[in-house]
Amino acid sequence: MKQVYFDSAATTQLRPEIVDKMTTVMHENYGNASSTHSYGRSSKSLVENARKTIAKQLNCSASEIIFTSGGTEADNFALRSAVRDLGVKTIITSRIEHHAVLYTANQLEREYGITVKFVELEDNGHINYKHLEELLQSPKKKLVSLMHVNNEIGNILDIKRVGELCKVNNALFHSDTVQSVGHYELDLQDVNIDFLAVSAHKFHGPKGVGFAFIRKNSGIKPLIFGGEQERGTRAGTEAVHNIVGLEEAFKLSYGNLKEERDYVTALKKYFIKAIKDAFPDASFNGSSANLENSTYTLINVCLPIAPEKAPILLFQLDLKGIACSKGSACQSGSAKGSHVLSQILCYEDMQKPSLRFSFCKYNTTEEIDYVINVLKDFM
Repeated sequence: MKQVYFDSAATTQLRPEIVDKMTTVMHENYGNASSTHSYGRSSKSLVENARKTIAKQLNCSASEIIFTSGGTEADNFALRSAVRDLGVKTIITSRIEHHAVLYTANQLEREYGITVKFVELEDNGHINYKHLEELLQSPKKKLVSLMHVNNEIGNILDIKRVGELCKVNNALFHSDTVQSVGHYELDLQDVNIDFLAVSAHKFHGPKGVGFAFIRKNSGIKPLIFGGEQERGTRAGTEAVHNIVGLEEAFKLSYGNLKEERDYVTALKKYFIKAIKDAFPDASFNGSSANLENSTYTLINVCLPIAPEKAPILLFQLDLKGIACSKGSACQSGSAKGSHVLSQILCYEDMQKPSLRFSFCKYNTTEEIDYVINVLKDFM
């Protein structure tokens, strides 16, 4: 049976050279990075070199990069610390954020009595910038948390514009950049942003590692207490092999960015045309079919399939060896459906199956043809 993986927004395939690099580190650099002997110093050097590599690409200070277990921890770190340590009384976010942000904001509301406000959305899922300006007029200490690239519909936030709005209105700005770092260049001297979250497994790196960017002199305190790792901001023995894997994935992603982006963009264009030709009544959710306003890595399509067939579509695709998703992998066990699509689709369209297909350098047009033919047979 043919195997087609179109779920890179959930996680990506490890590049072979990263596996080799990580294996070497596990064999040869097994010292604790906090130890003062040569084994420890060797590991520590790898960790700090990785930090410098990331900082150079993002145009920030190495001290502003804090390694974490991934994007969820980095999101929690930023939001919780902003409320607990920096006196934030209002979090301004949207209803289509990742649950790592939404659930954290809700929990902070319960624990600290803060106010959570939601910016209005346009019909295509983009935020209403005028409404954001209105929300920012509050005199209370504020944090805006808006993701750079939406993980379900691919909409791209004008991150620089939001940063400027936050600066003018004396608000902190946090962005979940899990779907954008490794795919888009980001200059942290040019963008007014205080915190961001990144996860290695979204750009062909290992799972279980990521980092938070924390603007220097922010005043936040550790979320995890213990040792003095990560300059005292995040206790716990560093997983050196994972951090090196993150660094290698980061370097390769940006070193091959234009070539791979052009290739994947061509795949997305091919997929959009194939869907339109095969299913004229299909529609694309959010701005996912707009190459200017959405990421080149995914498409979210609402298919004109009979309601009685809709519940088994994903199962049937899986039987044919096709991996895609109905939404975020982090909520795949939920029976509620996509919280993102529920904000932008009418009731009628919510009854139809919407699928997210996400692409990477390892995909081909032949795989797209196979998927289209399987969908035709199912219809």
